[in-house]
Amino acid sequence: MADFRPELAEEARRRLGASLAEQREANRRWQAMVRSPRSRGALARYRSVLGPPESTAPRTVGDLECEALLWPLPLWPDLRFEVLAAPDGAVWNEWLVRAPGAPGPVLRAPEDLLPWSATVDEVARAFAPVRPLEGTAPTRWRLAFAAQGRPCVAEFTYGLLQRVSVDGTELDSGRPGA
Repeated sequence: MADFRPELAEEARRRLGASLAEQREANRRWQAMVRSPRSRGALARYRSVLGPPESTAPRTVGDLECEALLWPLPLWPDLRFEVLAAPDGAVWNEWLVRAPGAPGPVLRAPEDLLPWSATVDEVARAFAPVRPLEGTAPTRWRLAFAAQGRPCVAEFTYGLLQRVSVDGTELDSGRPGA
């Protein structure tokens, strides 16, 4: 997320009480775990790093049956890290979603789309119909939609809004979201 919003990532690191060296070491350990030739599956990695999920529930996505696992995150108490896993444990999707019962943002106009304020699902519902676009990395998504008659594209990392462009121009929103 620091690729899009370094100032928010820096603020988040401070809120978590982590030094820059600790952040770099955590990233180094995670990258080593992900790239190891003896690497465990993604679901086992998440359980190892995040502990047991707060909740699990069966979920049907189209004709696919899977399990949805949710973990709380200290940085975002109103969000959960959701992993959708196949019956064999393969991870199909991993992203941030609104916590059950937590109110989402009120989204009526492109100017309401503040960085780190909304999830993919919230933007898709608020500005339906949307068109999914290819992201620039496996953990990134983009949605195209019209808002107030203007073409917009919202970009997300791990399902959390990072930036919005309207008529091809990025909105300048230095205001952090929730």
